Amino acid sequence: MSLSEAAALAPGVTNPYRIKFVRRLPGSLDELRGPVHGVVELPLTVAWSGLRSFDLDRPRLRMSLYRTVLSEGMREDLCRFLDADLLIELWPTLRTLIGTAVRDAWEGAFPELHEAGRTTAA
Repeated sequence: MSLSEAAALAPGVTNPYRIKFVRRLPGSLDELRGPVHGVVELPLTVAWSGLRSFDLDRPRLRMSLYRTVLSEGMREDLCRFLDADLLIELWPTLRTLIGTAVRDAWEGAFPELHEAGRTTAA
């Protein structure tokens, strides 16, 4: 996806830092088919500092994995390590733990995440 295509997906977004997150997005949440249980080992390209092994059955570690992958992962990583249903479930809290650029990219592309965030905030 070119920079101009990414900008078209996020109207009004001109900041290259924000656009980089838009460029990484999957085409739909259905592409997110990652595990929902068990231990996940992230590659160094995603978890380059600190913890790399996350037990998805432990809520804090699950949230930490999602935060790391959303912030550092490329499109392939997002699809490999995130699960759509779990992302939607975690989103109301997760959206407060990630950067504004990441949150805006995801909520701008996927109305179900925007709605999940609004529902909890109300």
